Order: sequence, then C-alpha cells, then structure tokens
Amino acid sequence: MRFIDVVQFASTSLGGSRARTLLMILAMSIGVAAVVVLTALGEGARRYVVNQFSSLGSNLVLVFPGRSETAGIGPGMLLGQIPRELSLDDAQALLRSRAVSRIAPLTIGSSLISKDARNREVIVLGSTAALLEVRHMSLGQGQFLPAGDVHSTESVCVLGAKINRELFGQESGTGQWVRLGDRRFRVIGVMTRQGESMGFNTDEIVIVPVASAHLLFNTSGLFRILVEAKSREAIAQAKKDSEAILFARHNGEKDVTVVTQDAVLATFDRILRALTLAVGGIAAISLAVAGILIMNVMLIAVSQRVQEIGLLKALGAPAGQIRLLFFTEAVLLSAIGSLVGLTLGEAGVWVIARIYPSLPVAAPWWAVLAAISTSLGTGILFSVWPARRAARLDPVAALSGR
Repeated sequence: MRFIDVVQFASTSLGGSRARTLLMILAMSIGVAAVVVLTALGEGARRYVVNQFSSLGSNLVLVFPGRSETAGIGPGMLLGQIPRELSLDDAQALLRSRAVSRIAPLTIGSSLISKDARNREVIVLGSTAALLEVRHMSLGQGQFLPAGDVHSTESVCVLGAKINRELFGQESGTGQWVRLGDRRFRVIGVMTRQGESMGFNTDEIVIVPVASAHLLFNTSGLFRILVEAKSREAIAQAKKDSEAILFARHNGEKDVTVVTQDAVLATFDRILRALTLAVGGIAAISLAVAGILIMNVMLIAVSQRVQEIGLLKALGAPAGQIRLLFFTEAVLLSAIGSLVGLTLGEAGVWVIARIYPSLPVAAPWWAVLAAISTSLGTGILFSVWPARRAARLDPVAALSGR
C-alpha cells in the first residue's frame, strides 16, 4: 500500500466518525492553544520588565540604603532600628570615582498639588539637573532643574505632561505658580509624554530639587542614587568604587547595596524565563490528557472495526501495515489539532495585545515548536497500544466479528 493510499484510508476512517474526530481535535487544540497563550504571557512579562529597566538609562549602577543580604529584614530592624540613610554628601562623594560620569540622587514622596481650584495627589520626585541625562528623559517645554549646589532649596518644579494638562489645560504651565503641600513652587518646565516606567506613570509626576523635596517631606535621606558609569566597560569599576567610598564614609559599615543594572536585569530575566517554562509545562499537561483521550477513543475504534481489520489481514495486509494505518490516523489527528490550536493561540495572543497594549506579548518560537512537537509526540505515543492490539487480531476471528 502506497503512502498516499495510507493517508486516504486514514482520512476516510476519521471522516466516518466526525463527532469523535472533532472531539479529539478539540482536546488537542485546547492544549496547544494553552501552551501558546501562557508562554506568550510569560514572555511578555519578561520583555516588559526588561524594557522597564532598560528605560532607566544606560551604564547604570544603583545604590540603595540597607544591605542586600538582609533581604530587607535584619536583626537591627527587628529591634526597631532602620538602615543608615544615604545622604546628599554620600551622593556627591561618588563623583570622586574616575569611572563615574554623573550621579542623580532620588527622593520620592507624595503631595497634594493645587492651582486655583484644581488639585490632586501627585508623586513628587526630588533630584538634580543630572537626572534628565541619567534617565534619558525628554523635556518638552521650558527648562529642567537648575544645575549647581545640590543643597539648594529653590522653589521650582518640572511637571509631567498629564499634570500640566490637568492644571493648565492646553496651555503650558511654564512660569506659573503651583502649591505643593504648604509650599509654593514656580513651574520652569514641562516633560514630554513618556508613559509608565518602573511601576509609575512619568506623565503624572512632579520633579523638584532634591533639597526642596527633603524640606517638603521633612526628611534627609535618599531613596536611592543613580550612578552613571563613563562607559559599559567602566560599570564594574564604578560599582567597586561606589562600595569603597560609601564603606569609608559609613565608618567601615557595609550598610548599603550597590548593584548594576545588568545584574538586576539578569536576575529578573532568569526568574521570568523560569516562570514562562513553568506555566508552559503546566499547560502541556493538557496535551498529555488529550493523548490519553486519543488512546481511549482509538481502543474503542479498534473494537468497532474488528471486521474491517480482519478483512485487511485476510487480503494480505501485514501486521506492520495495520499498525501504520492507526499511526497515520493519530498523526493526522495530532497535526490538525496542532494547527487549530496554534491558530486559536495566536488569536488569543492578538486579543491580549489589544487589551493590554503595554504588554509585549508574543509566543516564543521554542514554545510553538515544543507545543507542536509535544502534540504530535503524545498523539503517536498513545496510539501505540491501540495499533498493536489491532495488528495482533486473528483474521478469522476478526472476520467473524469476535
């Protein structure tokens, strides 16, 4: 029997039991679609986090108060102590390193901003003029924070695009006065629309000099320090120098955490890749269930087609030919189910991308290949028993329907 004859015979057999065939295709397609959609979500989450960290800037070293090995909870904290704060002088001292290009100290808080009868709660970011270059932010109108003494408490601010629109409509707020908390600030610039970055919308922030933020929030510590190395090759040296400088300034205490942007990205990348593999593996379980369904249905088909199998054997079809016929049916079922599932999965990914445009969902090529391979593999694997059972039937007994 030629290969084309085997395919036609298997197709005719599947077409003779349409309801049963459709159910098996549906089971297989759901499994493939689940793998595609879930891995696309996992990959989308990974890309989103990577893009968010990349948007922070380039060649960055991040300095945080507190030690990394305490994971945020140390013995001192249990006794009511807090990690030693990072100060503006600490930040300025980091410029002594030859590997450091510029630094941007950060203080974050929330306050009520008001202009006449309009007011709302906003995130206030205290920093210096270097933040614009370090974070690769874009100024739309006016000017950014003035350069100079980081301890200067000038009452000036830069508005996010959305805040400017809510307070001043279509006009620029540059030159106008607004109130933050109990202090008045003059608007000297407006940022361009930039959207979300690291969990908050940069269009809804207000940027003030870091010393002014300390007065506004009655604090003196920094949330973190962004350190920009002079080149990618200088990142390691900038990290080493930052640790050494702060170690000396803090009386020999290792009470800060210094990490590179690449290290943070690599950590998140590993975690989210593992998560993608995990959810893909969970979804693949449904393919095994579909394979078991194929085996059970084909075992029933063998019992229903005993006389047909007996006639084939009586006409001289060897056992291997009988097995091939059942294998071909399983491959056709799995292949059609895979294609339908792939189509459904890609449609699901398209819908998710429209609902959440900020999430770069896309099924990785390896997940699509693994889903199709698993689908075909389980279909063939679970057809072995029915095929062997059919091939072992006695032709005389089979023709008599026993």
